[in-house]
This record gives sequence, C-alpha cells and structure tokens, in this order.
Amino acid sequence: MRRCKTCAPVPEEVRRLASLLERRYAVSILYASYQGCTRFGEFRQALGEVPPRTLAQRLLELERAGVLRREVRDARPPVVEYVVTPEGRRLRDVVEALADWARA
Repeated sequence: MRRCKTCAPVPEEVRRLASLLERRYAVSILYASYQGCTRFGEFRQALGEVPPRTLAQRLLELERAGVLRREVRDARPPVVEYVVTPEGRRLRDVVEALADWARA
C-alpha cells in the first residue's frame, strides 16, 4: 500500500500572488500595461468585453498589491494613469511566459 508523501505547505507569499493573479482579467491587465496601456479607456479597449466595474476593481486590487501605481494629473478634467511599479516589472517575465504558453 502506498502512502501519501508529506509535502511542505505552500508559502504564504505564493498563495497571495496566486490569489491576485487568478482574479479574472488581472493577468490581462498586467499584459496590457506592459504593452503601454495606462488609462482606464485604454485598458477597456485592450481587454474588450470587461465590465467597467470589474476593471475598476481589478485596477484597485493591483494598486493595493503594489503592482500598479495610480497617478492623478492635475488637468481639466483630471487625468488618471496607472503606472507599473518596480514590483510590477518583476512580474513581467511570468506574464510573458504565460502569454508564450497560451500562443503555443
């Protein structure tokens, strides 16, 4: 009779990242931001049929995770842009690898 192996628990950091990236549209938003999208309308155009409320929620989650930074420029009307942070740039290889895998 075979026994189950004893496996180490998944580290908390890995679970947090997986939770963030498994949210619908999160990887697509990151991919679009690496391609140059910075404004809400640009993300909507790049992602297609994403509901505006969902997009706003994902952008906020990515901002809270430290992956994107929300910048408000003083203009009439105010201009809001989402900029990839250094922490977000560290995820670029992961997102690119997922994109390569999906294309194959």
